[in-house]
Amino acid sequence: MPPTSSRSRPSSGPRLSIGALSHATAIPVETLRTWEARYGYPVPERKPSGHRVYPLSAVARLRRIGEALAQGHRAGDVVGASDVDLDELLAQSPAPRSAPAPLPLEEGKLRDVLLGYVRDFDAPGLTRALVTDWARLGPLDFLERRIVPLMGAVGTAWEKGDLEIRHEHFLSERVGDVLRSLRLPLEERARGPLVVFGSLPGESHGLGLQMAALLLAAAGCRILYLGTEVPPPQMAALARDLDARALGVSVSVATRGTASAAQIRKLRQLLPRRVMLLVGGEGAPEPRPGVEVVRDLLALETWGRRLTR
Repeated sequence: MPPTSSRSRPSSGPRLSIGALSHATAIPVETLRTWEARYGYPVPERKPSGHRVYPLSAVARLRRIGEALAQGHRAGDVVGASDVDLDELLAQSPAPRSAPAPLPLEEGKLRDVLLGYVRDFDAPGLTRALVTDWARLGPLDFLERRIVPLMGAVGTAWEKGDLEIRHEHFLSERVGDVLRSLRLPLEERARGPLVVFGSLPGESHGLGLQMAALLLAAAGCRILYLGTEVPPPQMAALARDLDARALGVSVSVATRGTASAAQIRKLRQLLPRRVMLLVGGEGAPEPRPGVEVVRDLLALETWGRRLTR
């Protein structure tokens, strides 16, 4: 029987053509069509033109199906299996994760292509490029090799006078939209502990928080994203009332210092002891009892995987 999650409701977020889905999963187009006919998965939506399009969430599932096939399981046993059964099959004989697919362009050339989209305010082109890279690279590499370097490159170009502040604002808003659209389908299937995200008063930078929320959603955590500049008493009360496992806050370089450190201490005092306080960002203070500090995205992903075991 096809997985029930595929038939119960359409997923929100970006869509991939069957060619892009094949490229992202290394599964030939004809194989995807055969599986659809025989096993009822993957289930496409149809554009008005009649072309197949697939939710981005199909990439992760198809990669897991590929892992199961590499372990010797038959297509008839895994393609239509439920997510729970597929997890059990993979847990019985886990296979090492494969390296990300090679990029179509050298890193420098690809960065220049993305900068060209920013320079031209080409929102559709930038969105397509980022969504394709997400499908190819996976969560951690996507953030470390695409989003962070791109934001840095645009900031450097602005400082040199090659781009203007409007370009930086355009990129920040577009990246924020993409990160949200990628996170929402992951939230639909997440079954792990609840993590609440917000930033402290005075902290208006939200992209770091968005990246952290996306990475933990990909790890299987349920996410409640509050956005920026939330009063500590309200964040603490919400985490307590919803029985959250953790509360995550981000501190940028712009707000680092004694003021943010004092707010973090206050937040820790307000939170129940059972709720972890997770602090990240370039301005995060030194660790202290009851406060988990993550310095980079890899450490955050590792923390999230431990949390969802």
